[in-house]
Amino acid sequence: MVISDRLAQIPDSYFGKTMGQKVEHGPLPLINMAVGIPDGETPKGIIDCFAEALREPSNQKYGAFHGKETFKQAIVDFYKRQFEVSLDPEDEVCILYGTKNGLVGLPTCIVNPGENVLLPDPGYTDYKAGVLLADARPQSLVLEPPYYLPQWDKVNRDILQNTKLVYLTYPNNPTGSVATHAVFDEAIAQFKGTKTKIVHDFAYSAFGFDEKNPSILQSEDAKDLAIEVFSLSKGYNMSGFRVGFAVGNKDIIQAMKKYQSHTHAGMFGALQDAAAYALNHYDSFLDKQNETFKRRRDMFEAKLKAANIPFEPMKGGIFLWLHTPPTYDGEAFVQYLLQKQSILVAPGIPFGEHGKNFVRISLAVDDASLETAVQRIQDLKHLYA
Repeated sequence: MVISDRLAQIPDSYFGKTMGQKVEHGPLPLINMAVGIPDGETPKGIIDCFAEALREPSNQKYGAFHGKETFKQAIVDFYKRQFEVSLDPEDEVCILYGTKNGLVGLPTCIVNPGENVLLPDPGYTDYKAGVLLADARPQSLVLEPPYYLPQWDKVNRDILQNTKLVYLTYPNNPTGSVATHAVFDEAIAQFKGTKTKIVHDFAYSAFGFDEKNPSILQSEDAKDLAIEVFSLSKGYNMSGFRVGFAVGNKDIIQAMKKYQSHTHAGMFGALQDAAAYALNHYDSFLDKQNETFKRRRDMFEAKLKAANIPFEPMKGGIFLWLHTPPTYDGEAFVQYLLQKQSILVAPGIPFGEHGKNFVRISLAVDDASLETAVQRIQDLKHLYA
């Protein structure tokens, strides 16, 4: 096999390895709750805009490397409208061909070999790959139940002093925990005046069940050291479009734009037109998405409580963090659910060492399948006794 030493040191992506693979399951119809692909359709207006934009001659040629003015302005207007955050469209906005590209590429843009990068544990699986590709050192930012929030005083001081970048993600994937303005204020205060930067992965921004999720950029002085990465995939049911953006600290944004100018030649213009249309016209759709997943959360948690099956309270996002039975770790319980109940979920261990005794359940399935799935899980209450 021909592979560089740097790439060889990185474990295979869990979802890259498993998505699309044939699954051997038990006798019941399979219910796939392993991935966070929204089950609803992209709104018709966005599809119509995309179809029309495909026929636009200017979109059939190379475009500006760093994006259309119309798309960047839509991002600026959206952040002002939703969060009362002002942005400069040229200096503080970077368009991303999928937020994963930005989150994985970021360490290469701003982190030097040997410097520490703090990664949430539990947290999204592929942050670590970006750190290793940059020859940097991944360090765990342990998030403890029930709130799964940073506790800076528990991080080793030597590690903190050599930390160049911190990843945060709220609503948290996989735990469903959320952050308040105070949490972000504390993070900014912790690192203001140091060399440490912060990236907040805001992929599940639309889903806050008790109150609206705050942006880290709402905190005072946040743009001195932080960026936020926003995805259109979940809130707008646009996961196949692969469109997102980063906003915030201008130095980080410019580094990301320089990196992108060498790795790809800009985003397809029709995608930008569709994304701009979504941002400009579908605020109410985000509210409906939130209502849908709040209703699903309420039903699912109530059924688990009735069966005395333990889980972590889901305050936002689209995933529920379920404890495994006492005699199972996450990987063993995934196989048990698959063979006995024909339910596919994700094991907790890819999300960090502190996910060993959990599985992640996606609520991004239709309501009928969700009802069936929770009934099948209720039938396993004897395993938790």
